[in-house]
Amino acid sequence: MVKIEKIVTDPDASAVAKAGGRRILVVDDSAAQRGILRRYLSRMGYEMIDAESGAEALDILALDQIDLVISDWMMPEMDGLEFCHRFRQMERRSYGYFILLTSKADKAEIARGLDMGADDFLTKPVSPEELRARIAAGERVLDMQCQLHRSNRDLGEALAQITAQHDAVERDLREARKLQQSLLRETERSFDGAEVAMLLHPAGHVGGDLVGCFPAGPDHLVAYAVDVSGHGVASALMAARIAAHLSGSEPEQNMALARNPDGSIEPLPPARLARRLNAMMLADMETDLYFTMVLSVLDLASGDLRVVQAGHPHPILHRAYGEAEKVGHGGLPIGLLADVSYREAQLSLSPGDRLVLFTDGITECRNSLGAGFGRARLRDFLAAYHGRAAGQVLDGLLRVLTHHAGQAEFEDDVSAVVLDYLGPS
Repeated sequence: MVKIEKIVTDPDASAVAKAGGRRILVVDDSAAQRGILRRYLSRMGYEMIDAESGAEALDILALDQIDLVISDWMMPEMDGLEFCHRFRQMERRSYGYFILLTSKADKAEIARGLDMGADDFLTKPVSPEELRARIAAGERVLDMQCQLHRSNRDLGEALAQITAQHDAVERDLREARKLQQSLLRETERSFDGAEVAMLLHPAGHVGGDLVGCFPAGPDHLVAYAVDVSGHGVASALMAARIAAHLSGSEPEQNMALARNPDGSIEPLPPARLARRLNAMMLADMETDLYFTMVLSVLDLASGDLRVVQAGHPHPILHRAYGEAEKVGHGGLPIGLLADVSYREAQLSLSPGDRLVLFTDGITECRNSLGAGFGRARLRDFLAAYHGRAAGQVLDGLLRVLTHHAGQAEFEDDVSAVVLDYLGPS
């Protein structure tokens, strides 16, 4: 029969006797030994549960989560070693500390007890001081286990919160990528005298590159490429703001356009536009970001081309007869220094000429050995695709870069504009 007794603490016991409410299961076939331990544990303030055999103790443990067990080694039918072994095989919510009560002093026997899962040993006859010390040692282990369990639980909850936040950020970034891609609604556009294809491939969910083109009145075409410093959300937001100032769908807000007194629209000179953007960045935007840009204005009737370059890679002009030229005068990025002047490159296009604007994500695209794609490879690629449509050029370029890098995701944003001048209609 299972005996469960609540022990009233001796009024003379010290504060140590409060024992934190922990219960102890004592397993011994000797009623006298159980009585001695009950008296000692009562004075220490512990609640004691006792069992006459290992089988009875296992029945108790199957119904009750008890963390500290004291068991005699020598018992009939099931000795303390077997009981300890079966105790260790039980499914438990927490660790159980097991003390073997023995008169054995042989080292080999002690080793056997440890192998079977015992944590500590009490030598008969039991002294109150040693009992208190052994139990205190067990409680330290159990307290550490409880603390570890709480820490693991708190860590799991924190990890779940972080995972939920990460998933939310991932969803937001996926939507942000869609919105950024919507800035480039058409990757290919036809004008009266020109064909334009554009490529925008962010390195991550969102990027700081921006490309675009728009008509500037009946006879002019503006094409540009922008690369905002840094990566990620901040760069993408800056690129979106720049896009709003260079939107062909909103001529009244487009900083690249000027309205004449008669109401007609004409393009602002590229160098003047670069100065305006630089002043706006320094005066209105409280940010450490800056951007590079190349912007071209093409007269569709005459083929006259004006290009401003602000810290951006030199565009490549591929002539109809096969020769490739470097275009532009360099210049500082926009948003770094005040009162910066910019120079325009002026040249004339003939029908069949091709202007290529691109960001350094193309030339600096690295392979597994760390070698960049390079400007020479880009020129060779453009020469190999001479005569193909602008859209085919950019499709091929993305394939070549993917092969060079060995993967479809690049370290930096990749973007480009291919402008084919067809001549006046």
